[in-house]
Amino acid sequence: MNTQDRRTVLKNAGSGIAALTALGAVARPTVAGAGNRVIMAAIGCGGQGTNLLKTFAGLNGVELAYVCDTDTQRAENAAKEVEKISGKAPKIVADLRRVLDDKSVDAVTVATPDHWHAPAAILACDAGKHVYVEKPCSHNIREGRLLVEAAQRNRRIVQHGTQSRSDALISHGISLLRSGVIGDVLMAKAWNVQKRADIGHATPSQPPSGFDYDMWLGPARFVPFQANRHHYSWHWWYDFGTGDAGNDGVHEIDIARWGLGVQTHPSTVSAMGSKLFFNDDQQFPDTEYVLFDYPGDGTALSRRQLFFEMRLWSRYGLEGVDNGNAFYGTKGWMLLSKRGVLKVFGTDNKPLNVDQNAPKTVGHRDNFVDAVRDDVAPNAPIEIGHLSSTLCHLGNIASRVGRTLRFDPVKEQIIGDEEANRLVSRTYREDHWSVPKGV
Repeated sequence: MNTQDRRTVLKNAGSGIAALTALGAVARPTVAGAGNRVIMAAIGCGGQGTNLLKTFAGLNGVELAYVCDTDTQRAENAAKEVEKISGKAPKIVADLRRVLDDKSVDAVTVATPDHWHAPAAILACDAGKHVYVEKPCSHNIREGRLLVEAAQRNRRIVQHGTQSRSDALISHGISLLRSGVIGDVLMAKAWNVQKRADIGHATPSQPPSGFDYDMWLGPARFVPFQANRHHYSWHWWYDFGTGDAGNDGVHEIDIARWGLGVQTHPSTVSAMGSKLFFNDDQQFPDTEYVLFDYPGDGTALSRRQLFFEMRLWSRYGLEGVDNGNAFYGTKGWMLLSKRGVLKVFGTDNKPLNVDQNAPKTVGHRDNFVDAVRDDVAPNAPIEIGHLSSTLCHLGNIASRVGRTLRFDPVKEQIIGDEEANRLVSRTYREDHWSVPKGV
């Protein structure tokens, strides 16, 4: 990927410099310098965290110096993977502050439970580290804003883990939309349909040996350990996760927002979410429908809508695609999926022949390293990661309170609904060292 001016790349990515400036100015990051070796650390060594660290450990010019996890066994297994790939064993720590105190570390990955994403990434930025943070970038809207500000304040690169931003076919599909292949794109649909597991019912118990539960809780309010809100199952609890909208649906939501071309938050959110299938302790819905409305300037063809559909007990999607996107324009529609599907239909609903040869792109993680080392623009900078993650949070809030919400896109506050607006942030552990300032 050729070095480009960051403003140009952000505009081409559909984030919109004018809108981003309104929400918080985009500062040019400070980079390591061409040809320099990038020293990295992995914070969080679960399934996705291990996937990340294995990739980064195998990249030329990258050294994985630390693995950090509150589960000793996970950290040890991750260290073995790094040594197997790179021939050098990383240091193993449980406290992320050990990583952040090491001035030789240039960048970190954050692949913790969601409630740690923004606090860990903010601390990393303040410690002078660049960050690859998993999706969603935040547990709640306020944390997302504070992470954007931390990246800008410290001139750090923060790449959001929505890797479809670096997918060749997805990027090609978005380019076709921008070229007007289906006219003006007025509505986008994102769907996340799959079969999730029942987490059962459980009661509090003692944490397993080798697991630092106090460190794992971090900034979250204290609740006793419970086996079905531990590894992975934490996704389905309000204190720690963001449901499957934030877990997996955020990928499709991000693609939908990108293709729709909206450059700010929505102003109205309507949702209905329920547990139709699972009889277990999950707090988030297993079925959800959310509609986001962007009013534009109030004139014809300036308004946009984004629709999200989620079912966690069914694999049946549109046109045989389980997770995907549809874009509806004034001259036809497009089916686009990270599963490798790109189809375009005209106004008569007949298929159109479009170029399927997507220009080659650099991988998402390679792009992050290039951004840190070579002044290349990140494909998913935190400014646009925050916009997409906020959609997940707004949908969850609207489902939780059961009401249509009016949202102020600039102040990032829910208007006229005190109960819902409290959920823009969260309750934290009092005086914990990881709680972000300004929450």
